[in-house]
Amino acid sequence: MKFQSKYTAKTPNEQGLIHYTQEENAIWALLFNRQMDIVKNRACNEFILGLASLEMSADHIPQCLEMNSALKKTTGWRVKPVEAIIPADEFFSLLAERIFPAAAFIRSRDELDYLQEPDIVHEFFGHCPMLTDTVYADFMQNYGKIALNASETDREYLARFYWFTVEFGLINTLNGLRIYGGGILSSKEESIYSLESDIAQRKPLADGLEALRTPYRIDILQPIYYVINSYQEIYDIMQNDIIGLIHQAQDLGDFAPIFEQVKPEQRDVKC
Repeated sequence: MKFQSKYTAKTPNEQGLIHYTQEENAIWALLFNRQMDIVKNRACNEFILGLASLEMSADHIPQCLEMNSALKKTTGWRVKPVEAIIPADEFFSLLAERIFPAAAFIRSRDELDYLQEPDIVHEFFGHCPMLTDTVYADFMQNYGKIALNASETDREYLARFYWFTVEFGLINTLNGLRIYGGGILSSKEESIYSLESDIAQRKPLADGLEALRTPYRIDILQPIYYVINSYQEIYDIMQNDIIGLIHQAQDLGDFAPIFEQVKPEQRDVKC
């Protein structure tokens, strides 16, 4: 059955502004402050610098106009308010134009720790800071361009690559292992689990072939995380015939799922 959201995305007014209620801004403040404490020594430096560049704070949910002004000064990206789930062609087309689609609503208090779909916290806090990094920003645009022209079958494998990098990627740094994936950075539990769990596997992304053969679920703490040494790695994988790599993964077949290593009830924001 097709997923039906209980949320309705907000529409900007003629000035391009979105009205958020006092309660919605209070939820943003709660989640922003909580995540800032958690990611302080766990997020990659590019994320921390990106947060500073975007000048996000707990004071209010950022407006797209504010985000666009800050992003323009760094990598030329911008954000566009959209529904929670948009068609794949629209999503890829926007990325290809250096536009990040951001779901224009915020979760309710009864779903603070788990949401089946991306909201403004996931989009703005989790993803947008990384768009201020030049190499990462170019990688995202290239991903959109390649996915836009890919077959439906190949897109399923591109989604895996997105999942294990953009959403749940880890990076080696001079200060140790750090988080760059937005699905982790916007999640209280996964931010801790991804780096500190003795259960989770952490593997080098390398050429990306293994990640392309790895099934995943969105409703559990991830049993496997793929680690890069630089954003140039994922940029190069996209540039160096990723479709050919996908076809190689298809020929080799998927690895057996290891979902049973993680309890389904141990979950947080994954979308």
